[in-house]
Amino acid sequence: MAVLLVAEINDGDLAMDATAKAVSAAAQLGDVTVLCAGADCSKAAAQAATISGVEKVLCAQDEVYGHQLAEPVADLIVSLAGGFEHITAPATAGAKNILPRVAALLDVMVISDAIAVVDSVTFERPIYAGNALQTVKSSDGKKVVTFRTSTFEAAETGGAAPVETIATVGSNGLSTWIEDTVAASDRPELTSAKIVVSGGRGVGSEENFEIIKALADKLNAGIGASRAAVDSGYAPNDWQVGQTGKVVAPDLYIACGISGAIQHLAGMKDSKIIVAINKDEEAPIFQVADFGLVADLFEAVPELTAKLG
Repeated sequence: MAVLLVAEINDGDLAMDATAKAVSAAAQLGDVTVLCAGADCSKAAAQAATISGVEKVLCAQDEVYGHQLAEPVADLIVSLAGGFEHITAPATAGAKNILPRVAALLDVMVISDAIAVVDSVTFERPIYAGNALQTVKSSDGKKVVTFRTSTFEAAETGGAAPVETIATVGSNGLSTWIEDTVAASDRPELTSAKIVVSGGRGVGSEENFEIIKALADKLNAGIGASRAAVDSGYAPNDWQVGQTGKVVAPDLYIACGISGAIQHLAGMKDSKIIVAINKDEEAPIFQVADFGLVADLFEAVPELTAKLG
């Protein structure tokens, strides 16, 4: 079966981690063709061609795709859909904007956040904040699927797939880019970071988050926060980890002053090693933690930071 995978591209560069993990998932369905669309996507296409398991890369280069607006990208995908049984993408913010529109234009269902491929028509996805798994079987002629990349290993590099430049589809004028506002940071991006340090309501204030930042800087880690911390104004929205935030699965997740509400656990419980620091020994976070420290975070976190040299 032929599978079209929509690559994640940021400023002309391929989001390698997310795309390589999605390739691992999509390769279970058939031969994978990667679509790179952007104002200048030649570099991203060349990067995608190196991912093992990719049979071919399509490069659609046009200014209309420069800001990944859902409408023109969806129209491009629909124009290519005839040759594919599956249309897939990593479950990123961009794909979650684009693929539902593709599904609507094709008059099929969209299967979001798939965490396992049972067979070519059947997928598993989490529901109820990850407390239950739903098995979905689609009888649609086209299967439109986003993969939760935190549950798949990244495909290796070393491939050499051919890259084909394809004709583009003009804008339908339904949306217009105005501006992008991006917060610059030297820290790793949260969803792809190997180590994440998160703070919760127990941190107490925005000023106190400096101790979380200091530990993260020592570990070259991404910074996360619980919904309670974000709602309290201690941390910005883009740090939120959880069901209504970002889903992460780093090698190491350090939760500081986080009680472990269900919606937060849904966003980080696939982490390989979870360390919890909380003065409440009854906190639910200890039920999922590999290592737990019952201590005052205002003493434990600075001491840990100091011991890291």
